[in-house]
Amino acid sequence: MNIKKIAVLGAVSVMLGAGLHATNAAADVSVMIPAGPGGGWDGTGRQAFGAMNAAGIYTDGVSFTNTGGAGGTIGLAAFQNSEKGKADALAVFGAITVGSIMLNSSPIDLSTYTPIARLTAEHLVIAVDSRSEIQTLEQLVTALKENTGAVPVGGGSAGGVDHIALALLAQAADIPVADLNYIPQTSGAETVTGIVNGTLVAGISGISEFVPFEEQDRIRILGITSAERHASLPDVATFKEAGFDVEIANWRGILGAPDMPADNAAEWVARFDALNDSDAWAQVLQTQGWDGFYLSGPAFGDFIAAENERIGDILKGAGLIE
Repeated sequence: MNIKKIAVLGAVSVMLGAGLHATNAAADVSVMIPAGPGGGWDGTGRQAFGAMNAAGIYTDGVSFTNTGGAGGTIGLAAFQNSEKGKADALAVFGAITVGSIMLNSSPIDLSTYTPIARLTAEHLVIAVDSRSEIQTLEQLVTALKENTGAVPVGGGSAGGVDHIALALLAQAADIPVADLNYIPQTSGAETVTGIVNGTLVAGISGISEFVPFEEQDRIRILGITSAERHASLPDVATFKEAGFDVEIANWRGILGAPDMPADNAAEWVARFDALNDSDAWAQVLQTQGWDGFYLSGPAFGDFIAAENERIGDILKGAGLIE
């Protein structure tokens, strides 16, 4: 069940012991992670299977393949081409992928994949240097209005959720999205470096990537894209509280191979259902600072279709795609 390794950035095979059922031992599973080691997608895949093992839900072998680039589209394209119809081939993906497929004119068709489970959501935060004169989200928006192009803002892949969040903020503040000076970064850490050294005036990333740097007093977080204030940032106002009707999260989940046999798909959905109910996964969510955002099977497929339409409308409205 090995995935063809195209532009592999890293691969790890972990043998996790005996089969889930002594009378029906499962084949080893291959997991495509369409990003480099150490990021959010990588953590999602490895933490999920680690928790499955700890909970005794799935204890057979797991082979991870990291294939990064273009917002996940390179890895998923390789997966789509090589794993069609396979019973135990899974891929991690998320909201970033949806926009990246459109922005990169990728041949990936998410509707052909087998929806397994949406696992987590992480809301986004926007920050400036801790020494900046900008103290609030309203002040940052004012600066953007006064001279939009002179306020470089960094974040993840072009067309990804960070970029979309900034575009939505601009729309809510009547700032021309096309005038934004958005500079994609390779990671949240690189975004922070740009903020601190003055290359960027502000940056957007997930809570888990920015909070450690705020605790080090390197950055000041101005706002969060959640509907309500987040437990880890009780003093940070939401975008809505600041007067900007923006709510968006970076969700992550698991897809099965296109044309995965129905029995295998049902088995994987059941395993992830059990994972979601386990204490081991609850501990992972708490430790990682992720919010549970669970949905599985056909309902997850419906969600992906709706997200495809929603994010497409956002990107078109922002002038990022035609």
